[in-house]
Amino acid sequence: MIINPYANSCRARERFLEAILQSAIEYAIISVDLDYRVTTWNEGARRILGWDETEIIGQPISVIFTPADRKTGVPQREMTAALTEGHGNDERWHVRNDGSLLWASGQMMALRSDDGKIEGFVKILRDRTEQRESEERQLLLMHELSHRIKNTLTVVQAIINQSFRSAVSMEDAEQSILARINAYASAHDILLQRNWQSASMDTMVEATVANLGIGPDRVRAGGPTVKLNPQATLAFALVLHELITNATKYGALSVDGGFIEIGWSLREETGEERFDLRWRERGGPVVEAPKKAGFGSRLISSSLSAFGDVFVDYAATGLILNLDASLQRLQDQRSADVP
Repeated sequence: MIINPYANSCRARERFLEAILQSAIEYAIISVDLDYRVTTWNEGARRILGWDETEIIGQPISVIFTPADRKTGVPQREMTAALTEGHGNDERWHVRNDGSLLWASGQMMALRSDDGKIEGFVKILRDRTEQRESEERQLLLMHELSHRIKNTLTVVQAIINQSFRSAVSMEDAEQSILARINAYASAHDILLQRNWQSASMDTMVEATVANLGIGPDRVRAGGPTVKLNPQATLAFALVLHELITNATKYGALSVDGGFIEIGWSLREETGEERFDLRWRERGGPVVEAPKKAGFGSRLISSSLSAFGDVFVDYAATGLILNLDASLQRLQDQRSADVP
């Protein structure tokens, strides 16, 4: 009996290549014939794409591509690139056996016989879904951060411009600007501590009173726990700052014994939850309606009207402000842009 050492060598080489193929579990290695049907499917392909070898052999390779890519001929273009350019790059979404998507990176190359004849194709890909999702999250965060910065700068610019217009002196303008920006920054700090999700109404009242150095006996506030989205939080920060500042200069807090009542409640009206806020000053000097609206009045009206109806009454006994707002507008994260 004559033993062919070449045949033994070929079989050993085949077993060696098969062992490599099956051990490369981080890569899906797939070969297809000239009819674009799967002929080999390694363990990595099973783990990454979900089909067992018995399920996928003989199936068209297009099953791992998205319907949109199949419709536009992406699998065929990859094979054409493999023939004309030596390889077809693959960086796109693919479909798992369970219908879920994965982001894969890899290449398709032509398989040739010893005489150069095309016998099929081999596709090698790696699951990069986690990396892709991480990149998308970072991109989203960058866009969101850019949006917040632009809106914040717009608000700060408005504060500076309007403060100068209504100021009686440079010193007055400087103090007003610093105080308003400080109130805005404080609200940002509160939101950042809560992952930019929300802040409660009572937290905003307490923070404003503390920032302005008002004694707790001068501001009597209370109501149910109500969460405010970032837009509402920043709006209320500026509004409360203006109201308390004006009360300190001209209203109830400008005299001994004067105080402010801030109350809020929830109610249901025609199937919608409503938020009622009431501001009332007591024990202060006689109030007269201003002859023209200043920056503070305009800011209060424009900021709160985004959420509901604002009613201001310059009653002789003390300023009264009521807000009848949609609770959904105050809490909906989809409308949580910086004002």
